[in-house]
Amino acid sequence: MALSRGTTLVLVGIGLFVAMVAVGAATAPDRTVAGAGPVATPTPAPAGDETPAPGDTATATGPATDPSGTATETPARPLTLVGVQGGWVKRGDVRMFSGTDEVWRETAADGYFEVSMLADGTVLAAFANESSDACGDLGPDCARTGFRHIDPDAPGGPRVVEEYSFPVGSLTNSEVHAVDHLGGDRYVFTDMEHERVAVIEDDTEVWQWNASSFYEAPPDPTSRDWLHINDVDAIGEGRFLVSVRNANQIVVVERGQGVVEVINEDGDSTDENCLDDGRLYDGDGDGDVRCGDPDVMKEQHNPQWLGPGRVLVADSQNHRVVELHKEGGDWEVAWVLREAGGIKLTWPRDADRLPNGNTLVTDSRNQRVFEVDPDKTLVWSASTGGDIPYEADRLPYGEISGAYGSEPGPGDGATPTDTPDGTATDTTPGATPTTTDGYSLPTVTGSGETAGDETGSEVPVLSLVVAAMRGTFSWLPFWFAEPHLAVTVLSVGLVVAGGVDHWRNPSKRAALPGLA
Repeated sequence: MALSRGTTLVLVGIGLFVAMVAVGAATAPDRTVAGAGPVATPTPAPAGDETPAPGDTATATGPATDPSGTATETPARPLTLVGVQGGWVKRGDVRMFSGTDEVWRETAADGYFEVSMLADGTVLAAFANESSDACGDLGPDCARTGFRHIDPDAPGGPRVVEEYSFPVGSLTNSEVHAVDHLGGDRYVFTDMEHERVAVIEDDTEVWQWNASSFYEAPPDPTSRDWLHINDVDAIGEGRFLVSVRNANQIVVVERGQGVVEVINEDGDSTDENCLDDGRLYDGDGDGDVRCGDPDVMKEQHNPQWLGPGRVLVADSQNHRVVELHKEGGDWEVAWVLREAGGIKLTWPRDADRLPNGNTLVTDSRNQRVFEVDPDKTLVWSASTGGDIPYEADRLPYGEISGAYGSEPGPGDGATPTDTPDGTATDTTPGATPTTTDGYSLPTVTGSGETAGDETGSEVPVLSLVVAAMRGTFSWLPFWFAEPHLAVTVLSVGLVVAGGVDHWRNPSKRAALPGLA
């Protein structure tokens, strides 16, 4: 007996979907790469720092040379600390990997973001919880966000031992994504709810930079995802590198001066991409806002200052990692990473240059953290399963910042820095901030992109749906992308059409057993 048209459509739809899953799973590259040999990533320590990471019991395998020329031991299995957002701030945790094996996990928050290990062995982590009973003036329903210390060696397993947090009206786009330890009881953190950067000492705020002093603010900044300030790093005493995601810009902020440099300054490119979805505020309606060129970086995360005129950026919405160099006053792309191990990057949100010149990348929507050498060869990779990682640090170094500007010698004046109006301003003689490292990290050149190269792989509507699905459904495989969604939609359409056709022809229902 010949199959009816409806039955045929149903079977074709099911077959197409099954074939898509089988082919996708069979052709997906491996996200776990231990590296060739017992030492996958020997990374030398900064000058004067020969302290192994807490908990590292691996056998040393020989010396490496740090920037001062001192021989240091390297662990047999690299230790990597990862802050996991989970879904969209669900199922979050902090994990430690030894090589590609998970050593421990702490799960006492709905979402974790930036993480770092401090000298006392505790982990400093930005976090957020979707609901809280401690709401203050906000009433009974609120979320809570801030940063905390986690003791990985606590009796019974890792646990939170200290916390600084505050309530927010709702969690979405209000999380504290970044915190940096300034020494002692001093910390700097991002407050996305109020779009500012704040310094606290002994749990008391002692300084803040409000983005409204530089960017035009809407009447109620807390009612919209205005700027989405998602990262701050100390790059000198009183000097901070701040990522303003929705403006496609990174700014250098100095205490007492405000913004002294803008990476990806507003140019001749269109500002439309910065005005989508109620983002940057255009008070006079002329369409002109402080918006950086999206071809340089777009909705970036977690920049790392490498040294004078050089910054490494997770260029998230362009699905790549870029190293930017300042050339003649303009910031230009000098190095690009778009894929690793046969997998195209999808919304990377952290990139750290390691002292040996390799780059550690958090590839969020591919649910992996990996390391490549300067030639972009994958040397190590670990999967976070079905959970979205936000940021990662290689221990014992963490995210090292290079020196800002050049170091003045005895009797030298200050180092000039660019200001928003293009003029130069001097700090006081001898007061140029330095980092604790005091040297520039390795740079990579010669692999930049030229005009006309692809700057993104977004597919209208489909990319947004795939992103939402990956954040909501932990079981969705990492290789599931826009083509797979298109095939899924087609398959469902065929099944639905076949079912409708079949039920409209009662005499043919018997052709499909179980549906009569």
